[in-house]
Amino acid sequence: MRISQRLAALGLTAAAVTAGTMVHAAPAQAALYGGQCGSGYGVVNLIDLPDNRGTVYLTYNSSSGRNCVVTVRERPGTATLMEAYLRRSGTSSWTKDSGNFTTYAGPVYVSAAGSCVDWGGTIGTASRTRYGTNCG
Repeated sequence: MRISQRLAALGLTAAAVTAGTMVHAAPAQAALYGGQCGSGYGVVNLIDLPDNRGTVYLTYNSSSGRNCVVTVRERPGTATLMEAYLRRSGTSSWTKDSGNFTTYAGPVYVSAAGSCVDWGGTIGTASRTRYGTNCG
């Protein structure tokens, strides 16, 4: 009985060490989405901006068929240029929130049920855009 208890303890220790290694090997965490789009919206896609500046989140509300974009800073601080923008793919005009913000830009909304969307965001001089994603 004692031998099996020791083997079990060794197995748990090995699992803990392996789990610890996996945690340390994980990539840097994105700035956390804080529900800025409101109730019923879930994150369906994201873009990490370079230099750990922050993350652009695309969310969707299946009840309303609306998408929402918000750009969240990793380290809130002094106001800096931030943007969140979104449009239904194939259209020419963007819905955009742009200005000097300390924490996040957006939310911006577009009804796009059954369509693809173009979306993105900016923090400072870093800007990223995705085209024709999250169709449906």
